[in-house]
Amino acid sequence: MMDGKRRKPPQHPSPQGQHLATISHEGRFWEIYLEFDDDPRWPETYRARLCFAAADMDEGDEPVHTTVVIIEESYEEACRKARSFEEFQLQGFLRSALP
Repeated sequence: MMDGKRRKPPQHPSPQGQHLATISHEGRFWEIYLEFDDDPRWPETYRARLCFAAADMDEGDEPVHTTVVIIEESYEEACRKARSFEEFQLQGFLRSALP
């Protein structure tokens, strides 16, 4: 029974970064984002990781991240590298990041 109050949808951590793709893995859809890592020890490189957010995240679920998997000399090269991954490669990265 409704008590007259509108329920808010659950709030999930919002991935930061550029959306790369949506893939399916083990019956779920995953949004993939490219997130850059600002490392002052390597200011001349663009270092990035992949962030995977399940499209059907439940309350308490959080996106999962890879370690830094892209290191390039320019932002554009890093984005190009990330967009060159094929679906099976992205699924492999996701499997490696899941608990």
